[in-house]
Amino acid sequence: MSMIKTPDEIEKLKRGGEILSRILREIRDACVPGVGSEELDAIARKRMAEAGGEPSFLGYRISKNDMAFPGALCVSINEEVVHGLPIPNRVIQKGDIVGLDIGMWYEGLATDMATTVIVGDKANPNVRALVADTRASLVQGISVIKAGGWIRDISGAIEDYLKPKKYGIVKDLVGHGVGHAVHEEPQVPNYREPRNKPIQLEVGMVLAIEPMVTLGDWRVNVKEDGWTIVTADKSLAAHFEVTVVVTETGYDLITPWPDVN
Repeated sequence: MSMIKTPDEIEKLKRGGEILSRILREIRDACVPGVGSEELDAIARKRMAEAGGEPSFLGYRISKNDMAFPGALCVSINEEVVHGLPIPNRVIQKGDIVGLDIGMWYEGLATDMATTVIVGDKANPNVRALVADTRASLVQGISVIKAGGWIRDISGAIEDYLKPKKYGIVKDLVGHGVGHAVHEEPQVPNYREPRNKPIQLEVGMVLAIEPMVTLGDWRVNVKEDGWTIVTADKSLAAHFEVTVVVTETGYDLITPWPDVN
């Protein structure tokens, strides 16, 4: 599959991304104390079906022998970094930090995005800073995108924003290409990785950029469910993601920010 998308594919991706952003905005608004993760997932499924899309996470397998993901939405709470399961009896509490990650097939192409919500008003200043700084690091990362640049420019911009603040930058999970598949090349680390082959940014390259950041150590584990990634030291985590397309002079958002009206 090509890392470069055609102008027609980019227009389709933008249509799908606009819909996906509206859906995630609605889910953000519904993420309140007492709501179940399964209820949030139901919103995602219903709105995608109404729009003529299909959830790209539902039934997704990392390999053919792995358990299929059971929902349309990842709901990751507190020390869960990503891939939290939207299953019965998981109820959001006041003060929780909730990562909401969603993907959709629309007109044959996939988009991907995520946001983190602080539920209620109980979070302390360090937690609020974690969420704000994770989002800000994503802004920094995409700000350096332009044709002729490099994947390492994105990685370096994210790392340079977060490292002085002493956060843990998760290394086992990275951003990625997207469009023809849920996950494509190239990988986009949120830190400098000199061992990676240098990849130059080209017009039409579609990338899902997604910093995953902790209040403690960067190391993570996988829960027994086979999907949920948690911080090894149980520190809190935040996650933001947008899909963008590289242009001559910068980038265009494929998935508009769901927290900006």
